[in-house]
Amino acid sequence: MRIIDHHIVGHSGGGAGRTGDVFDPNTGKVQARVTLGTKADLDRAVAAAQAAQPAWAATNPQRRARVMFRFKELVEANMQSLAELLASEHGKVVADAKGDIQRGLEVVEFACGVPHVLKGEYTQGAGPGIDVYSMRQPLGIGAGITPFNFPAMIPLWMGAVATACGNAFILKPSERDPSLPVRLAELFIEAGMPEGIFQVVHGDKEMVDAILDHPAIAAVSFVGSSDIAHYVYRRGVDAGKRVQAMGGAKNHGIVMPDADLDQVVSDLAGAAFGSAGERCMALPVVVPVGDKTADALREKLIPAIDALRVGVSTDAEAHYGPVVTAQHRERIENWIQTGVDEGAELVVDGRGFKLQGHEEGFFIGPTLFDRVTPQMSAYKEEIFGPVLQIVRAPDFETALRLPSDHQYGNGVAIFTRNGHAAREFAARVNVGMVGINVPIPVPVAYHTFGGWKRSAFGDTNQHGMEGVKFWTKVKTVTQRWPDGSPDGGNAFVIPTMG
Repeated sequence: MRIIDHHIVGHSGGGAGRTGDVFDPNTGKVQARVTLGTKADLDRAVAAAQAAQPAWAATNPQRRARVMFRFKELVEANMQSLAELLASEHGKVVADAKGDIQRGLEVVEFACGVPHVLKGEYTQGAGPGIDVYSMRQPLGIGAGITPFNFPAMIPLWMGAVATACGNAFILKPSERDPSLPVRLAELFIEAGMPEGIFQVVHGDKEMVDAILDHPAIAAVSFVGSSDIAHYVYRRGVDAGKRVQAMGGAKNHGIVMPDADLDQVVSDLAGAAFGSAGERCMALPVVVPVGDKTADALREKLIPAIDALRVGVSTDAEAHYGPVVTAQHRERIENWIQTGVDEGAELVVDGRGFKLQGHEEGFFIGPTLFDRVTPQMSAYKEEIFGPVLQIVRAPDFETALRLPSDHQYGNGVAIFTRNGHAAREFAARVNVGMVGINVPIPVPVAYHTFGGWKRSAFGDTNQHGMEGVKFWTKVKTVTQRWPDGSPDGGNAFVIPTMG
């Protein structure tokens, strides 16, 4: 049985101690085992990071950027094999896996510009003979705790910016699909990054707690469910760390009466069911405004859902593959039953789906509910599966309130031809990321990603300049070069720039 071990400097491996099963979601069979690390494993990684980080921080930014350029070239050259490896453990189709990797590479491209984004500010003559300037310096050692659903993109969101800024970075990926992050660490070394700067440790809650408690780790970035995000935030902050913790989501798509319904249905098919709905930026709730809009949308959605092809990860014709584990499939099916019990109308039922030749795989068919209400727990909570819920709204104001009042505030979209309605919605909705005729409004890498309310804990978002701010600290210098003349005996007066 293949053992997936840590990527730690000086660690000989061997897979001793506790391990976790890594499944092939397409077959339902265990394909590997991953080492579940301990505090001692983390201590080894931290020691290696402490040894390597000062020299890396002292390396000029353009040389660090060249490592990013080379890493990008290596990932692109190995894209097919990396995507197949990712898909084999996650279950998403290979084309979607390539998108996962590509969105991570876009942040690497941003990190290639680190010499520019690390520039400080300078004021000449802030006072008599006094100049003031600032510089951005790395924190030291950072850590990332990432979820199963994007095993390439999210580690690169964190690690590329952190290391480009001069930090050492320790990644704890999901134990469900851990192979691709290890491969990324290997490619960073091949690209010229010093050993100890980007390392991977595996584990469960024991490793997470060790990271949150370790005094040498200055900052932690997390993506996962909201309850765990809140836990990570509180424990990390209590330990004196800088923490950003991204949580769950329940993104809404508002469909105005003037929207192009054919385009909306096409967008919803991908946004609700792509990657089996296992995305924090999926669109699992659609809010048509007015019953006429709702009825027309439902009529078009049913045949579009029936036409979706569920297949194995390597099926080039499949729209989506299996979910990540049998337990997650059971959780999704339980939420579907909850929706039925709460009185929602089950229009398309994806439970019990079996793929011929892969009957033991973790597959679930697309599901559609209508007449879901805000009082239902199946609406309030994140299902994280291929389930689309129709929540009817009588008017624009009601539609605006639904995402604004929801506990999550990650993303939202509005579909309309009316510029005034779109502008009004974008300005007033209480959600962190807004799409206007864009169903999955994930910002480009040089902007920033982050939700509101229970979708995010902490003051700083992922990637873009917000990411640079998170992984650096500002030092401000006030300097004067006296000419040797006495200054009038004002040394005991607080300095001013008058």
